[in-house]
Amino acid sequence: MTAGNRATASTLNLEKIRSDFPILSQTVNGQSLVYLDNGATSQKPQSVIDAIVDYYTTTNSNVHRGVHTLSQRATDSYEGARTKIQRFINASDDKEIIFTRNTTEGINLVAYSYGRKNIGPGDDIIVSNMEHHSNIVPWQMLCEENGANLLVVPIDDTGSLVMDEYQKMLTPRTKLVSITHVSNALGTIQNAKQIVRMAHDIGSPVLLDGAQAVPHMPVDMQDLDCDFYVFSGHKLFGPTGIGVLYGKAEYLEAMPPFLGGGEMIKSVTFEKTIYNDLPYKFEGGTPDIAGAVGLGAAIDYVTNLGFDQITAHEEELLRYGTELLSCIDGVTIVGTAAHKAGILSFVMDKAHPHDIGTILDEQGIAIRTGHHCAQPVMHRFQIPATARASFAFYNNKEDIDALVKGIDRVIEVFS
Repeated sequence: MTAGNRATASTLNLEKIRSDFPILSQTVNGQSLVYLDNGATSQKPQSVIDAIVDYYTTTNSNVHRGVHTLSQRATDSYEGARTKIQRFINASDDKEIIFTRNTTEGINLVAYSYGRKNIGPGDDIIVSNMEHHSNIVPWQMLCEENGANLLVVPIDDTGSLVMDEYQKMLTPRTKLVSITHVSNALGTIQNAKQIVRMAHDIGSPVLLDGAQAVPHMPVDMQDLDCDFYVFSGHKLFGPTGIGVLYGKAEYLEAMPPFLGGGEMIKSVTFEKTIYNDLPYKFEGGTPDIAGAVGLGAAIDYVTNLGFDQITAHEEELLRYGTELLSCIDGVTIVGTAAHKAGILSFVMDKAHPHDIGTILDEQGIAIRTGHHCAQPVMHRFQIPATARASFAFYNNKEDIDALVKGIDRVIEVFS
């Protein structure tokens, strides 16, 4: 990762860290697993698994309003996880932390609740050419419904945002900017503070898609000053089915609920319903309590390692992998921005990405192939798909060596 001033060397105890992740010790197709698909989902440390098992074994109960001991324990664990997240991203208050199922749901919540109330005919919504489909489709749906316009900031040949074009798009008609913090397909790290500052200069709120950022770098809501931030637990070494929407309280207070039902109400009669306070106004129904507990445990794990060490190690892996892949004839890296997270997307002259992935899998190497839910990125580079290796702090140089050896095998097959 090349995101500014980082520690120059990692002192992570990789042997100990890898032993914390039980799945990494298995074999796949008779080979030791080399897991390089962290951009799709991360693996889980034993502490996260234990936290989920312990919750179901000792605490399982519904949260809030329960007077019995188990319900109180469950509520404490659930709300304790919310507080961990608030501190992890440096939000002003834990009421600004809304639990969702994933990043996608967080974006849809903002599109439905904020967008339908505040964006109308002739207004502009700005996204970029490197967005995940989840940060395109909800805004397209809103534009179709409300007559707004979707403007797309182009990217250059390195996969970097063309900031001059972004500046031109910002006008009094701009009612929302929604841009990824880190590209899932290219690894590009955006200058998020500048993106936010420029939008705020013309009075537009900003949503940042942080799904690919929070596992790899510190994110600070006070520093970024964005108005909404979304991410998923499963990419942050936590369980699937749990995600987070951060929103500034003044926005969330003014937004109508996303779902109607239990928990998001104070009182209900057939004549009138009074909605609950933040954050519960946006958490209708029984939540994923175990998922929140597991995400809290994942945050504890990452925090104990420290992002100085994590980012330094992943920078080293990215640098090492980039050098090795760049030396292989017939391999082209797609996405060469100056500031990147630990993602290497590549294509080969003679092999389709799906064939690359299949041959690597035979050697126990897990990567992602396809358009990565970012088809406009593929169109921009005039390719149908890429092979994507994506790193986490538990990966090592031996994993990259195995990837290179696997690519050599692909070359043999197609030569």
